[in-house]
Amino acid sequence: MAERVDCPFSLKGKVAIVTGGGRGLGQALALGLAASGAAVAVVGRTRSALDATVERISATGGRALAVNADISDLQEIDRIAKEVSSAYGRIDVLVNNAAASAPLKPADEVTPEEWDAVMRINLRGTFFLTTRVAREMKTAGSGSIINISSITEEVAGPKASVYCASKGGLRQLTRTLAVEWARYGIRVNAVAPGYIRTELTGELQDNRELNDYVTSRTPMRRWAKPEEFVGAVVYLASDASSFQTGQTILVDGGWTAW
Repeated sequence: MAERVDCPFSLKGKVAIVTGGGRGLGQALALGLAASGAAVAVVGRTRSALDATVERISATGGRALAVNADISDLQEIDRIAKEVSSAYGRIDVLVNNAAASAPLKPADEVTPEEWDAVMRINLRGTFFLTTRVAREMKTAGSGSIINISSITEEVAGPKASVYCASKGGLRQLTRTLAVEWARYGIRVNAVAPGYIRTELTGELQDNRELNDYVTSRTPMRRWAKPEEFVGAVVYLASDASSFQTGQTILVDGGWTAW
């Protein structure tokens, strides 16, 4: 009888947090992680959206928890980690998906308020949630942190200086924490999507000039679907990527290939 080989992509027994997990890309990632066996805590500001994600996971036999919190409020960071640890006893995976975008405008027209609104979530909130969750992972001696970045960490985005700056910062944060925390068994990687078709990007898709730019610039000639990023995140969350850290996986339909 052949010896059984366990699937290295299985997340059975693992606990994952997904920020911004109530809709769009975050919901797709939460569903994908749950389908791979993880218990998933979805974090976000809109309770009804979180509950909808939890219901979808529960309906398929998965385990899920809604944590209604705003990562831009540093006073709520500790509560997120405590609620998940209390419910499941551990935290194995953190997917930093929550993000803010700024209006498309020339850099010299950006206001301090617009700058702060983006950085408060994309860098400050993400950084402090990550460092708090890392305390749990250090105790366990393992963990996987996955930052949802953007192709704008690699290439320029027209009239998107603030957003590009935040994602460029996230890239360096990914690399720095990977080096700093490797000795604790914590891996830190990123997934950088191209343009994604979700309910939240409807306004961008309706902008004919931008839509034409995206489809013409992407070799696959279309926007991505949220479900198309699940594979990369499950890979990074699982033992299949046990020797990968400090890296960014670009999932962009070929955008950065030319």
